[in-house]
Amino acid sequence: MKAKDLRERTTEHLTELEKTLAGEVFQARFKNFTNRLNDTASIRKARRDLARVKTVLTQRAQSESAPAQATEEKA
Repeated sequence: MKAKDLRERTTEHLTELEKTLAGEVFQARFKNFTNRLNDTASIRKARRDLARVKTVLTQRAQSESAPAQATEEKA
């Protein structure tokens, strides 16, 4: 999953994706702990995808608050 593709999605969809990926990371870590995980690289992939989603959400939040702060400073 690339950040470019994530930026095209809606905020609601990204929030749902964030919850899903957090669950996947938890499940993968639990399976790894109990030695039932075959692909240990899936933990890393899920963590990085989760970080990408969180980054895009944070960038959106900052870009939405930046114009509001600029108008408050001018007044």
